[in-house]
Amino acid sequence: MLTFTVRRLVLAVPTLLFISLVIFLLLELAPGDPMAQVPLTVPPEVKEKMREALGLGQPMHVRFLKWLVQFFWVEPQVLFDHLFGTGFAEGKLRVLSWQTRSPVMDIVVQRIPQTLWVVGLSYVVGVLIALPIGIYSAYRQYSIFDQIGTFVSMIGFSVPTFFTGVLLIVIFSVNLGWFPSIYDTTHKVTDWDSFVFQMRQLAMPVFVLALFNAAQISRFMRASMLDNLNQDYVRTARAKGLGERAVVMVHVLRNSMIPVVTVIALGAPQVFAGAIITEQVFKVNGLGHMLIGAIEANDLPTVQTLTFIFALLIVLFNIIADVLYGILDPRIRYD
Repeated sequence: MLTFTVRRLVLAVPTLLFISLVIFLLLELAPGDPMAQVPLTVPPEVKEKMREALGLGQPMHVRFLKWLVQFFWVEPQVLFDHLFGTGFAEGKLRVLSWQTRSPVMDIVVQRIPQTLWVVGLSYVVGVLIALPIGIYSAYRQYSIFDQIGTFVSMIGFSVPTFFTGVLLIVIFSVNLGWFPSIYDTTHKVTDWDSFVFQMRQLAMPVFVLALFNAAQISRFMRASMLDNLNQDYVRTARAKGLGERAVVMVHVLRNSMIPVVTVIALGAPQVFAGAIITEQVFKVNGLGHMLIGAIEANDLPTVQTLTFIFALLIVLFNIIADVLYGILDPRIRYD
């Protein structure tokens, strides 16, 4: 298993380099000009100097290589300096946002807590709800619980999150006044009252995203459980006198989790990418909101850095899912 993990990590390097090149070329070929928002009264020579200040006057390959050095060499040094108080990155040029002229990674670090509070918590809640629902629905197939679970899952998966979010705002914020409609990103938890307020403002966005995540994962869990409940090893275990709880919760569940792990692992990067639509509805100042603002402003360094971070997380969680396969199923061996 260790050899397989190391091999996958090594192979991930050229994969990520290719992904970074594709992202860079797509952004270069995309329509739009960073100078489009500059007032028309600005002289052309001043615009040209502004373009050179942003690095747009350099050849394409030079800008790509410079971004690679900044992201893979300078930014890790900044993190090392922050952790151990060294000065390796002092004076080195980092990936700068064209909007704020500040390092993109500093802004990402500021936005991550808001994204994790809302999207991360909703994903954990969704998984914790989906797994037992999927397991019990498969074990009690076609029962009332299974039919209700199927109906709720279809609604949660079919209804878009922006509609659910607006509907909850109208009912629980406008009409009832139970929860705030706008997420206060400046709020800090210092005592019990502030914690209660944090839970109140988290309630609606977390419910919207948890419903969507739980609907998808519970369907996969149910289908995988049904496929394994009819296998020969289940009948053999029952014939040997093994208890029903042990058959379902140990043998069937462990084998059923293999395809579900893929769904959960590939969905985890979405936590860091942020729920773009939901963050817009509830005004959560997270990474999804940051990406939308960067796209609207043609802030290419920010868009390129964020999209590559999301791609990096997808590759990483793919490796984690492969490793978990071997842990869940002893028949799977990579070495």
